[in-house]
Amino acid sequence: MAKKILILNGSPRKNGNTSALTAAFRRGAEDAGNTVTEFHLGSMNIRGCLGCWQGGKDGECPCVQKDDMAKIYPVYREADVVVLASPLFYWFISGQLKTAFDRLFAVAECDPNYRNPVKESVLIMAAEGAGFEESEHWYDHLEKHVGWKSLGKVLCGFVTQPGDTKDKPELQQAYDLGHSIQ
Repeated sequence: MAKKILILNGSPRKNGNTSALTAAFRRGAEDAGNTVTEFHLGSMNIRGCLGCWQGGKDGECPCVQKDDMAKIYPVYREADVVVLASPLFYWFISGQLKTAFDRLFAVAECDPNYRNPVKESVLIMAAEGAGFEESEHWYDHLEKHVGWKSLGKVLCGFVTQPGDTKDKPELQQAYDLGHSIQ
């Protein structure tokens, strides 16, 4: 059965290495019959979470802040799979991805017990070097905390300039992971 997949692309470069990996993943997922929606967070107006605990009152746009998260919330609610994609910045995910993900808490606030919607997830990252451990640690604990199931990770190191992923095996890994989602 086809799934709805949401990609939250936290790279500030629309044509960078993270985007090359998400494009390969997307091709694989769509070739398998899935529907994919990708948001390039770096070009969106998304403010940081206020920690106000005032979300959850409007199911369509659950956060009290009105910005581009309003475009993401309905897709997130419907998604079966959420792909967290980011370059590695100072041994962690980008601020763009972290900010958007923090704002998804407003959806959990719609549940009286603050439960997050159950999803499957994927982590896709690119880096000029290596050292994904902190990001993997965050992702592994996040998935346990929110009750998600990881379908896999694609971690592509030693890519600096756009296009450096061209001959990397991680492009095929991204395609294969996307294609494996049924």
